[in-house]
Amino acid sequence: MDKDLISIQEARECVRRAKAAGEALARMEQGELDKLVAAVARVGKDHARLLAQEAVEETGFGILEHKVIKNLFAAERVFDAIKDQKVVGLLGKNEQEKTWDFGVPMGVVAALVPSTNPTSTVLYKAMIALKAGNPVVFSPHPNALCCIVHAAQLVAEAVESAGGPKDAVMVLKEPTLEGTKELMSHRDTKLILATGGGGMVRAAYSSGTPAIGVGAGNGPAYFHGSCDLERSVKQVLDSKTFDNGTICASEQSVVVTADFAPKVRAEFERQGGYFLSKDQRDALAGFVLRGNGTMNPAIVGKSVAELCRLSGLKGVPEGTRVLLVPEEGVGKGYPFSNEKLGLMLAYYVEQDEQKALERCVEILRHEGAGHTFAIHAKDDRVVERFARAVPASRVLVNTPAALGGIGATTNLFPALTLGCGAVGGSSTSNNIGPLDLVNIKRVAWGVRELEELKGGEGSCGRQNISQKELTWIIAEALRQLR
Repeated sequence: MDKDLISIQEARECVRRAKAAGEALARMEQGELDKLVAAVARVGKDHARLLAQEAVEETGFGILEHKVIKNLFAAERVFDAIKDQKVVGLLGKNEQEKTWDFGVPMGVVAALVPSTNPTSTVLYKAMIALKAGNPVVFSPHPNALCCIVHAAQLVAEAVESAGGPKDAVMVLKEPTLEGTKELMSHRDTKLILATGGGGMVRAAYSSGTPAIGVGAGNGPAYFHGSCDLERSVKQVLDSKTFDNGTICASEQSVVVTADFAPKVRAEFERQGGYFLSKDQRDALAGFVLRGNGTMNPAIVGKSVAELCRLSGLKGVPEGTRVLLVPEEGVGKGYPFSNEKLGLMLAYYVEQDEQKALERCVEILRHEGAGHTFAIHAKDDRVVERFARAVPASRVLVNTPAALGGIGATTNLFPALTLGCGAVGGSSTSNNIGPLDLVNIKRVAWGVRELEELKGGEGSCGRQNISQKELTWIIAEALRQLR
């Protein structure tokens, strides 16, 4: 059988059925939609461990307890943030300006689900889509197909039991690249939530359908001399080792100045970091970077011991938490300057603070522009200087980036889809929530008449001007603007 044809037909059928469910959702009040979201949260909480176990067993990477935390983050933290939000219907009236705002569901949402955060992403995207009155069709990463399908089925059953329409939550059970393209480009798909590899995100933006995409994260962490070094190193190691480095907001490199470098290195070594020698670096580089210049997916979410076994890396002490790889450049020929969803950190030592800032900007522009940057400092002037300069949508101060970026250890909006803004090729820089999934319909009362637009005393030195003169003034103004 032709799997692509089967997948394409399945995508068409899912969109057709989801569209019909969307018409029913669009007639529901916010309170009714909230009951559906609460049902998703309950099923996520009740099955957090089971779904985590299935994800670990199927994908072969990550840490069970951390995947449980991610499922609970979606089921509890995200739910708490959105449960009282008003998203659809009348959102507000501005009596002074004579305007009203209404939230209107967009329609069928195509939700791409990565293998790194499979079940938690299903829970999160289902909740924010339903909160906004939208049906959702999931396209699973093939390497996490079974756990994603199971999570989506549990969610669909919960939604229907809570009074939601059948087919409000759908999932492709035979996903292929062609089937996913059909889902994204279908005329009745109104929005794409694209979380995954760079190629798939680019495909989402080129599909012709409005998309919110999240590309690679490649955030550096800068250690300033004013930081609480012991705490900062702990936070970076906690962040990088969380679920074995599979969260894209996690730190990918450490940048320090030469005068501070010895202390930073000593503290990393004390807390379980291991710095590779040049020979070890070269040996690991041959495994990390594939012949086509892309990262080897075998590094994703593996323990240090497993990474050493797969790559043949020798001499790494037992109990090492993270490998730190001295790096001197960015881009081609410097494989550790890229995103590494595994237990590796590039380590840059720069001459001074200005050079450190330039290096952080260079790393982000190479890969990860618009995503996340971490800084450890007690000097707010330094924080402001870096925040103004770095091309990142999230600047995280004195916190584990993997958890701070998604709003777990910060007060950012809790989300598992992080917009990268225009600099990162994304349509938004937000941590994505339900308000990103509605259109705002505005009702506006007339407050001026045509005669008032022609100008009064002082507009041309007299009370009234002719329509011909007004036309000439506008044309002249436009000409000067050009």
